[in-house]
Amino acid sequence: MTTETARDTTPGTTGLSRHTQRLLTRARAVDSRRPWLWDTTLTLFWTVAALVDASGGWRTTAPDPSVPVWLVITLSLALALPLYLRRRNPTAVLAVMACAALVSAASGAFLQAGYLQLIPLFHIALTRPPRALLGAAALLLTPLLTGALRFPRGSWDQHVVPTLWTYALVALLGIAVRSRKDHTASLVDRARRLEIERDQEVRLAAAAERTRIAREMHDIIGHNLSVITGLADGGRYAAAKNPERATQALDAIGTTSREALAELRRLLGVLRDDEQEAARDPQPTLADLDTLITGVRKAGLPVRFDAVGTPDAPPAQPLTPGAQLTVYRTVQEALTNTLKHAGEGASATVLLTYAPGEVRAEITNTGAPAPAAPPGQGLTGMRERAALYDGTLESGPLPTGGWRVTLTLPRLPRPS
Repeated sequence: MTTETARDTTPGTTGLSRHTQRLLTRARAVDSRRPWLWDTTLTLFWTVAALVDASGGWRTTAPDPSVPVWLVITLSLALALPLYLRRRNPTAVLAVMACAALVSAASGAFLQAGYLQLIPLFHIALTRPPRALLGAAALLLTPLLTGALRFPRGSWDQHVVPTLWTYALVALLGIAVRSRKDHTASLVDRARRLEIERDQEVRLAAAAERTRIAREMHDIIGHNLSVITGLADGGRYAAAKNPERATQALDAIGTTSREALAELRRLLGVLRDDEQEAARDPQPTLADLDTLITGVRKAGLPVRFDAVGTPDAPPAQPLTPGAQLTVYRTVQEALTNTLKHAGEGASATVLLTYAPGEVRAEITNTGAPAPAAPPGQGLTGMRERAALYDGTLESGPLPTGGWRVTLTLPRLPRPS
């Protein structure tokens, strides 16, 4: 079903109203493309109507039927032809027409074409500031009061008040149409801004997701490749003296490679369009730290692991899965950097402290610090993870040699 067909079958919309809406839409489209066509048609229509009245019909309402015909024709043209410019400068058009209406009222012709002043009055209310209506009122009242004073007929209620009400209603109509147009324009502008904001949010979300995926891939691949490199180097040295140790190193390389491949597949599975095919394995938690450290030890790095306190001890709440993943990835990245940069003979210490208001992970090594270089993905990723949970991450060399990384995450108190 097309959009137009769906609109035609909207409940509560009759065929006549649909037809009228289509005609109005087409008329507005033609007017927006060729405004001169509508202006010319309207001006010619009212000019012909004014000249028809000037042919003799004006005498039926004129207090002085003896006004010269040439003057009547001139005044009729002066009241009709300026309408062509009513949209560009309605105030000037009304001023010209008011002068002609003043002559008509002073001479006693009282031409019916004087009511054409309502058209520029409507456009003033539609397009000009409200104070412009005060000047328009002065222009309209001058010929009206002049005719009432020069040719008094009946009471003021019969001659002046109805015309004043007509002027007021036309001005109110222009204000109402203007308010509706302003409201519609504001809704369109709001919809446009909401669409822009939505696109910006989509781009920001995509950038954040790309950053998260890059961080996860760096942590997974970087750590496992570092472990594999350590195992390969150790196996190469052990191959000549202890073939059994070399075989164990090869087995560990195979195990680590398969684990890295499984984690990479799980991560890439999340990116698939078919969510049913994505892996649903849980993310690492604090309980997996022992497995992580065991793998690092197999790679040849001595690691001492100590934990002070328990994760779920009151008065603080247990760490959320995301916070536990942050601690795990920080320890993983710090040990990976130790494998890469600390050199031979280095050792590492992991101290995990659960305090009532925070949890702190401190990873130190005894090797030489890495050479000065711009921060890479690892350090940036650790800081981003810490910032997600209002934590802090500090890293730097130790006075006695080596390197230290300290992660601090706040813990919320248990609800009473």
